[in-house]
Amino acid sequence: MVFLSGSVAEESVPLSCGNQMQVWENITGSLKELAECGETPPPTWSAQRTAAALIYMRNLTDALHKHQLKECQGAEPRECHEAEVPDNGGLVCATAAKKRYCKPMCNDGYDFGFLRRSRPFEECSEQTGYKWQSQYVGGKKLALCHKSYVQVSGQKSAYFARNQDCIITQSNKQLRTRIIEDFKAELRNQGVEEEPQYACLVCG
Repeated sequence: MVFLSGSVAEESVPLSCGNQMQVWENITGSLKELAECGETPPPTWSAQRTAAALIYMRNLTDALHKHQLKECQGAEPRECHEAEVPDNGGLVCATAAKKRYCKPMCNDGYDFGFLRRSRPFEECSEQTGYKWQSQYVGGKKLALCHKSYVQVSGQKSAYFARNQDCIITQSNKQLRTRIIEDFKAELRNQGVEEEPQYACLVCG
């Protein structure tokens, strides 16, 4: 996959965007190669061309972020609004006994704004009026992850491991499965007997 070939003037010409499927199929390998093998752009790149690349990458990042959020969409009960995913962290969610549970998690180097040791996850169900139980006004915001040198506000399982933030965890099948299975175990330990469904992990 070739990025930004030709002059800046040529780059401004709209693309036909015909075979997008092939482009998306190739993008992971191309980005991996650039990230690992091309530490800096070629010396012939101008500041304008570099800025254009940054714009494309910013737009692509936004599109990819919105796409990964779809994993938790459409879960039961449908009356519950999707909970907001905290920046610098993520949400792991599951449904059991017609109740939706979501557990906020913070990346390494971040901590919650409120103490969460006694409430590792939040619930949305008929019993809650299909509103999220939350310490924040508005209902959809479950937690905020603030920059912090120490992590003391939540239980140990409420934090992604060092060098394994939410996005890295999401990209690794084994790490992702472990986070979800740990959450299911926490639900069982809290008396949720029904096997959880619609389990997902999304990142802020």
